[in-house]
Parts: sequence; structure tokens; C-alpha cells
Amino acid sequence: MPVMKPISAAVQSAVADALQELHAKSCCDQIGLSRESFAEVLGDVATKYLPAGCSEGEARSFLLTLRVEELALARACAAGSNPAWEVFLTRYREKLYLSALRIAREDSAARDLADSLYAELYGTSTREGERVSKLASFTGRGSLEGWLRTVLAQEFVNRYRRTKRLVSLEEESEEGVQLAAPEPEPVRPADRRLESATDAALAGLDSEDRMVLAVYYLDGRTLAEIARMLGVHESTISRKVDKMGKSLRKKILAHLTQQGMSRRQAEEALDVDVRDLQVDIRRSLAQDSGPEAFSEKKVQVRTREDSG
Repeated sequence: MPVMKPISAAVQSAVADALQELHAKSCCDQIGLSRESFAEVLGDVATKYLPAGCSEGEARSFLLTLRVEELALARACAAGSNPAWEVFLTRYREKLYLSALRIAREDSAARDLADSLYAELYGTSTREGERVSKLASFTGRGSLEGWLRTVLAQEFVNRYRRTKRLVSLEEESEEGVQLAAPEPEPVRPADRRLESATDAALAGLDSEDRMVLAVYYLDGRTLAEIARMLGVHESTISRKVDKMGKSLRKKILAHLTQQGMSRRQAEEALDVDVRDLQVDIRRSLAQDSGPEAFSEKKVQVRTREDSG
């Protein structure tokens, strides 16, 4: 079980101050989530995303940005509330199927994909005596519908990978697939600080961004395919990938300077020392997706911006 950070006094005060307002918006009484449980959820979410030294005002402002009705519904479902699950199915069953249809592009496959998630979303299994539900990871910072599309797309990718692992070499040969020669390992050992900084930057991405990077770099999916998975325009994914590349570079530079490098040394590390850094990004990209979500292979991460 992950160890939760202790809830600070500022967050506790902010939750207590905003609880009446947020509880009224959340419809907790209709879905079987107690006021105390809802307050605990708010405290956990705020603690996860706010810095330890935040003020009460900052914590309250953050809480007011949350989509509390959807957050309460997701957490009530995760806790096993039947009234909450009935509301969830009424609101999202058809949307879940339509999203699955955009991804799978075939009716029976779409229904199978959507149906396969219901048990995981509701939480029929337990771990160490606690209910296990994917909905427990929803934090209300974005829409529940968007979060569900990401979960669906990730499940589709996981199925694709499992299917690919089951295809024999003979079958691939019959289809004309040629095995590529392995790329040589870098001759010069990588600076561990650069690997650590890259890993830390990737770990800070949200679940949708991790999924986009994984399918784009690990699976070689096109921008158009990823856009179809998430139900958005291809240009949206293109801008997202470009923005993430620039943001990751800045974050890696920041981590390197925090580890004692000068700005010049950090730039040189990115530009010269390890141009094509071999980084196992599975751990960072699979934080919200379970142990089998991503393959064990390594991907070459270009850590400097394109010159073109």
C-alpha cells in the first residue's frame, strides 16, 4: 500500500472551512458517501497535489477548483455504494461505450472493451482487506468522462500488447514481418544524474500524458491513432506531444541543477554527453496503470530539442 503524506494543519483547516459548501455541491447524501468520508477524500487529494508548506488560503483555492460532484461519485462507487453505482451507470454507460467504439471501431469489440472495465471500476476484488477500484484514483482535477476515456484507451493498449506477445515468430514471418537488428548499447556509461532527472520528470506527468507518451514512443502509434483513442483532433495530440517535449526538457534541466550541475553542465549533459539516453520509462509511465500496463523494453528518449 502506498504511504500517504500526513495532512497538514493548513489543509485540514481549509477542508473544514470549505466542507459545507463543497458537500452541498457534491450530492454525497444521494450516493451514500458520508460527510466524514468526503472530508477525508478532499484532504487526501489536496495533500497529494499541494506542497507541504502551502497556506490555508492556497489549499482552499485548490479545493474550490475540484469537480466535487464527480469526485464524490467516483469515490462512493469505489467504496461499494450501490446508489452511486446506479448513478454512474446511468450517466456514463453509454458514454463509455461510445468512447470504446471510437477506439475499437467495431461494435462487439467496443462492448467487450467497455464491459471489461466495469468490474475494475466498481471494485470487486480486495487487497490487504481493502476494496480495489480504479475509480479510487480519480482526483476530480479534470472531468470524470475524460478520465474514463484515458482508462479505456490504456486498456485497449494493454490488450494490444498482450495480443502482440502471443503472436509467434512463424506467424510474423508468414505476414512478412522482418526482425530488426538490435541497436547497439551506448559505449559511454550514462551519467546517473541525467537518468535520475529524466525519470523524475516523467514521473511528474499526469495519467493521460503518460499514456500518450507510452503509446507514441513505446508502441509507435501515430498521432492520428492516439487522437482517435481519446476522441480529440490529431492537431490536439500534436500540440500536446510538442508541449510535453519542451516541458520535460525544462524539468530535466531543473533537476540536474538541483543535483549540483551548473546550467552549462546541464545543457552539455543534454546536448552532448547522452544524446540518445537509454532510460527504462516503464516505471514512471505506468504509475496509474498497474504492473502489466507497459512492456519491459527500453525506449530511446531524445533529451534535446529537434534542431529543425
